[in-house]
Parts: sequence; structure tokens; C-alpha cells
Amino acid sequence: MPKPLVLTSPRFKDGDLIPIAFTGEGEDTAPPLHWENPPAGTKSLALIVEDPDAPDPKHPQRIFCHQVLYNIPPGAQGLPEGAQVDVLPPGTRVGLNDFGHQAYGGPMPPIGRHRYFFKLYALDVVLPNLGRPTRRDLLKAMEGHIVGQADLIGLYEKVHHRGSAQGPGASA
Repeated sequence: MPKPLVLTSPRFKDGDLIPIAFTGEGEDTAPPLHWENPPAGTKSLALIVEDPDAPDPKHPQRIFCHQVLYNIPPGAQGLPEGAQVDVLPPGTRVGLNDFGHQAYGGPMPPIGRHRYFFKLYALDVVLPNLGRPTRRDLLKAMEGHIVGQADLIGLYEKVHHRGSAQGPGASA
């Protein structure tokens, strides 16, 4: 039996707090990501980073998207810390996040502790140029082509909402 697609980060574990450096309160840079075991037949990968708890985890109203990448080459094994458009693997295309930007936009929830899902999709196609697709556009384009998925979940709550800048996850 083949091993499942796995997505990890050397900077935080699944279910842990995202270090402040990767948030709107810090340097707002993308965390490094590593993946392994893309399924046989994978022709490209896509990454969507989203917050399903917006604006308030007690009363979520929408999914807020923080990053959209597609056509990542299947041979790539991850993304470096702070990856911007100019250092993404060759062929990778960038969509629009809900901040209206093509770059990663880090967590900065207005209230409460939010969950941030880093979703890596293995696709059986290289998608056509979608321009600057939103999360929704990319999900629609991927329909029927997803051959594997891995999720990494990070948590974040604004430091001043924790009561102390020294609280968990308050430092990188």
C-alpha cells in the first residue's frame, strides 16, 4: 500500500500555534513547508491556506483565504521560509488571497483563536493558466483531478488577545 501524502513544517507541528513571525503581527512571511509521498500519477500540486473560523471562531461566517498556489511541480519537496513569487518552484502559478494580493498573507484574526488549514492537493493534471484565481476558482478547476490531499493545521490568536506577549506562540 502506498504511503499517504504528508505535509509538515519545521516551524510548527500539526495542531500547534503558528509562530508570530508567520503572522500579520510578525514578519508576515510564509512558513517553510515540506511534503512527501505524492501519489503515483501526480502531475502538479496546489496549495490553499485558509481560515474557516472567520471572523469569530464562535460564530464563523466565511472561509478566509491566505494563499493560493497551483501548478507546483510534483518533484518539488516543499517551499522555503518566506517563499515569494520569485523563489517558488519553476512553473508554479499564484492566485489571489482574500487580502487581494498574490503573496502569502499571514494570520491576523480579529477575535479568538483561529485554525489555519494548509491544504496540499495532488492533481492528475497541470492546470491551464487560470490568471489570478481565487480559492473558489482554483477549487472549481481542480474538480475531478484531485488524487491526494494532505492538511497541516496551525492555530493563531493575536498576542494582545492572549493577555501576554510572552504567551504560547508569542515568539518565533
